[in-house]
Amino acid sequence: MNKPVVNLSNRLMSIDVLRGFDMLMIIFADRFFAHLHEAAQTKTSGFFATQFEHPEWFGFHFYDIIMPLFLFLVGVVIPFSMERRVKEIDNKLKLYPHIIKRFIILFILGWIVQGNLLALDISKFQIFSNTLQAIAVGYLFSCAAYIHLNKQVRYVLFGMCLLIYGLLLEFANVPEVGNSELLPDKNIALYIDHYVFGRFDDGYQYTWLLSGFGFIATTLSGLFAGEMLRSKLPREKTARNILLIGIGFIVVGLILNTFHPSVKKIWNSTFVLLSSGICFALLALFYWIIDVKGYTKWGFPLKVIGINAITAYVISHVIDFPEVSKYLLFGFEQYLGTYYNAFTIIGGFGIIYLLLWYMNKNRTYIKI
Repeated sequence: MNKPVVNLSNRLMSIDVLRGFDMLMIIFADRFFAHLHEAAQTKTSGFFATQFEHPEWFGFHFYDIIMPLFLFLVGVVIPFSMERRVKEIDNKLKLYPHIIKRFIILFILGWIVQGNLLALDISKFQIFSNTLQAIAVGYLFSCAAYIHLNKQVRYVLFGMCLLIYGLLLEFANVPEVGNSELLPDKNIALYIDHYVFGRFDDGYQYTWLLSGFGFIATTLSGLFAGEMLRSKLPREKTARNILLIGIGFIVVGLILNTFHPSVKKIWNSTFVLLSSGICFALLALFYWIIDVKGYTKWGFPLKVIGINAITAYVISHVIDFPEVSKYLLFGFEQYLGTYYNAFTIIGGFGIIYLLLWYMNKNRTYIKI
């Protein structure tokens, strides 16, 4: 049996592997389980298909953790990428060109992926409607907080984001509706989006502007975890502490859920606590297995995805790889019948993975 190897380098493999796990859920698992259930029609396939779609409004499915985990991991790496620069730079304002550039690129990529930018039709354009844009907002404000605020004030900022957003959702006045409620078309967050974006609104029950409080809080929670990973505590103790905080967040979130229910579509404060708690727990698990115990080989396939996650996300949304795979796999349809569509999802993922593997092999990493 191969002896585990503990990674002592500055870069933690567990972060890339966890990011790859998250990306796998988007570029493969959601569509695969949906098509599998279409073919199998069993209770088991139905359970997994349900877990890989969002609830209509209230409730929490496994798929609801995917987007928060992206924002959380963006926060995790902020201390790794900025700690030395913040300490050494003579003028902190010099850090902002790169931060703002990244913010703009993420927003443009969001327009390409889900804002219909490539349609070149202004009537179809959506200003704010994508995960990458939520990441951009969380990243910008979390970086600013890391640069200018001390740790204690950042904790206060996290709490204030949750408190202010929660109070607005519960007590703000919605014109022609009355008191804001945690219901579709009756909450202040949805009203503000419709009012500000007008015909450029995304047209769904998801909210984005006031939800920015939640995006910032989620990214900040990842920043807190990243600072813990950067601490000088023994790794075993760090993993334990991250897990305990995750459990604490989940417990508080479940308590709040009794009177301020979690709603992913408006990214409310209860959802932030529940999802961030799960993110802390997942990070603790991956960190303990990979960077504490040294079991790394199993994580390499996920690392290949995670190290170029933005590339994987964008190309999987711009190009329909399952459709591309049909040019190679069409002969299997006669044998697989109703399972053929699920099989092409595997084929499409295989094409994406080969591209990412080739990029990793040649040390080609697209960063923004």
